[in-house]
Amino acid sequence: MPEYQLYCMAQSGNAYRAALMLNLIGADWKPVWVDFFNGETRTAAYRDAVNEMGEVPVLVHGAKKLTQSAVILSYLARRSGKFLPDGEDEELEALRWMIFDNQKVNGFLGPFRFLKNFAKPAGDPAVMAFLKGRIDGSLVIVNKRLSARDYLVARRPTVADVSLTAYLYYPANEFGFDIARDYPAIGAWMTRMKALPGWKHPYELMPGYPFGTRG
Repeated sequence: MPEYQLYCMAQSGNAYRAALMLNLIGADWKPVWVDFFNGETRTAAYRDAVNEMGEVPVLVHGAKKLTQSAVILSYLARRSGKFLPDGEDEELEALRWMIFDNQKVNGFLGPFRFLKNFAKPAGDPAVMAFLKGRIDGSLVIVNKRLSARDYLVARRPTVADVSLTAYLYYPANEFGFDIARDYPAIGAWMTRMKALPGWKHPYELMPGYPFGTRG
């Protein structure tokens, strides 16, 4: 049996962070498909046995069962010694950007994409406009940061950069705008991350794509 199991699905950027991290560190792992769109995460069985929060990703490592992508990334970085911030200042800076990302960048991109592509009925135009405004404001901040440096925190990628990947590589037509084109510094960073050994697109790395197919 592989050392790690990751409960995930191809459409989840939060799960992608964890799956990508496992691949980037060269971990021995396998995905466990979660049928989110048919309600698996809302069942008592899933919440009792897998994750009481009713979410993906969930990382299983021996007797440990970890949820929340930031926790998973930090755990894997510490175990592998890869993508770790160096010292307290970098650690705090990485945490600062991971929180900003989870709340303001991918924290808005995820709901926007879900409401546009998967929700029935689709998101209310006023809600979509609000989310798009927040997305644009946050991406401007990240783009400015990456205009002056190759990675968010250090001269090398850290867990903060892996966190930021969450929804950025999904097709532009799923958003209705092209992040890499509209924000050139982010686009250049995406190219650098894509060049890392072990990088894979979310639809190649996790089961459940095309949409509606089984894992």
